[in-house]
Amino acid sequence: MAKTAKTVYVCSSCGYESPKWYGRCPECGEWNTFAEEIRQPAAKAPSVSAAIGSVAPAGYNPDEVMRLKDVDSGAEVRYYTGISELDRVLGGGIVRGSLVLLGGDPGIGKSTLLLQICEYLGEKKKILYVSGEESRSQVKLRAKRLGVQTDNLLLASMTDIENVVHTIVQTKPDIVMVDSIQTMNFASVNSSSGSVSQVRECTQILARVAKNEEIAIFLVGHVNKDGAIAGPKVLEHIVDAVLYFEGERHLSYRILRAVKNRYGSTNEIGVFEMTGTGLTQVENPSMMLLSGRPSNVSGTCVACVIEGSRPIMVEVQALASKTSFGTPRRMSTGFDYNRTALLIAVLEKRAGYFFGNLDYINIVGGLRVDEPAADLPIALALISSLLDKPIDDHVIAFGEIGLAGEIRAIANAEMRVNEAQRLGFQRCLLPMASMKNLHQEQYDIELIGLRSISEAFQYVSR
Repeated sequence: MAKTAKTVYVCSSCGYESPKWYGRCPECGEWNTFAEEIRQPAAKAPSVSAAIGSVAPAGYNPDEVMRLKDVDSGAEVRYYTGISELDRVLGGGIVRGSLVLLGGDPGIGKSTLLLQICEYLGEKKKILYVSGEESRSQVKLRAKRLGVQTDNLLLASMTDIENVVHTIVQTKPDIVMVDSIQTMNFASVNSSSGSVSQVRECTQILARVAKNEEIAIFLVGHVNKDGAIAGPKVLEHIVDAVLYFEGERHLSYRILRAVKNRYGSTNEIGVFEMTGTGLTQVENPSMMLLSGRPSNVSGTCVACVIEGSRPIMVEVQALASKTSFGTPRRMSTGFDYNRTALLIAVLEKRAGYFFGNLDYINIVGGLRVDEPAADLPIALALISSLLDKPIDDHVIAFGEIGLAGEIRAIANAEMRVNEAQRLGFQRCLLPMASMKNLHQEQYDIELIGLRSISEAFQYVSR
């Protein structure tokens, strides 16, 4: 009796499969992520005993197994994009034969960024831009607005992955851009475009093409309502690098962050500004993040965080106001909520500042901060708002706060102090343990070493 197709339900977040639908995934705990798929019966696989036999299977190549010392790695080839912020995030440029996934909210600038770099790359490289969402004429209109006029840019509008692969093999480009992977369709997979199985199979096919043909391929990925790239986590395991565009659609600034990168650091970020002619890079993010900073207002403090290989100044704002509810509504934007609750508990227990019946809002200007060095400036902003005493505009602070109220040492203190001095700050509060590698006579900025949070606020008030 011939086997019939069966229906399975696959979680779009983690790839968990189940014969029945669940409202909540048993594997990852996400809600409403199960999608229905119809699976065709697979051909009968050979037995293990037959595979172990002395007869090699068809297509087996004994030369695929080599000693490590005999493998010729060759020279690493990278293509510079002409945008230093993007090259920084990629680890120094596009690696030949790599597969890069670019994700972000709709309208944040993913397609704009890829089309912009075609102008510089097209001077020496051949580029194939495959659009599954727009026609060639629509892409041409966008390219005209962005000033892209290179003759080495080929446009194709197709969604069948087999046609895409055939086009790549025939045209032999150096770089391929697929916009987007959710629109690609593989006829052998019996499901609609954008489903878990379609996205996974199409990505695997493009990964083999990238490695076999030594072609760098960019994939544009849509995101779901939670901000994750639509499709299972296995999609992120297939590609070599995963880049996320962050930022509000109604604000002009965008942050490009590497979540995964096999050829570079995952701590680097790139900062861009969306203008009428496309994305422009922001080479001095600190000045951008501090622009419009209020003066002589309580509850604000400047922090210095390290993103990748460079220090960045961010403004921390806190508001402590009396609650009108039975319990305070404490919210945190741009900083971990649990870390915020911990800092408030330390301030109450070790420093004597009471926040029990106060609402609290913490905002970090345009950047997600997850470094412990931001503990001290956030605590100072909280105290400043609670006492309604402004912090001097020329003060900067960084340091980690422990549960005993002590201020612990953090890495790259010298780099942070140099950046603060370059931007014109006059006083720097830092952990006492970080002072051992710094010498006051070498700096024009005043360095103040702190041992505990209880002694910090006296140095920052006006």
